[in-house]
Amino acid sequence: MTTVYLVDDEAVVRDALAFLLGSRGLLVQTYDSGQALLDALAHQRQQLRRPVRGVFVLDVRMPQMSGLQLHEALIELGLRNPVLFLSGHGDIPMVVEALKKGAFDFLEKPYSDNTLADRIAQALAVEAASVADNAAALERQARLDSLSEREREVMQRVAAGKLNKVIGDELHIAVRTVEVHRARVFAKLGVKSAAELAGWLAGG
Repeated sequence: MTTVYLVDDEAVVRDALAFLLGSRGLLVQTYDSGQALLDALAHQRQQLRRPVRGVFVLDVRMPQMSGLQLHEALIELGLRNPVLFLSGHGDIPMVVEALKKGAFDFLEKPYSDNTLADRIAQALAVEAASVADNAAALERQARLDSLSEREREVMQRVAAGKLNKVIGDELHIAVRTVEVHRARVFAKLGVKSAAELAGWLAGG
């Protein structure tokens, strides 16, 4: 399940935001420091072996590790989940720099409850779409990896619109053999025609 990872050193703020987001049906995990979040993520990824699904909501100004430093640490871990910053007026130049590094958005204090909840919902939607895209890409690659070297050679020529006889001549194999490889390629990739194959390879 996707999670809102909320990091703020003030207990009152954490509790209030956790209540707000929980009332919107969101699963929230709160942390009082950046290190506490990093430790929890390390446990989740190494011990529980679960991917990190969800978004990060980080206060900019925190002792020991600022929200911006925590964002850098998340990037170093290879996490590209959406990050929203909660910032004061004086933090805006710093947060603008964070946006250049891929942060999803920042909300300047004071912000309305509805605005925060809506932006988090939008960030979760972006994260869900990213996960779906990654899953689709992994499936495509798995299908391609299932092809033999000869099937790949036939696939490339079929996608280019070449006739079976031409492909057979180029690869020095019988037309019947080309037909068998062609059928296997179509079955493994889930396509039904040369045109559909060409579109599939183009990412369509």
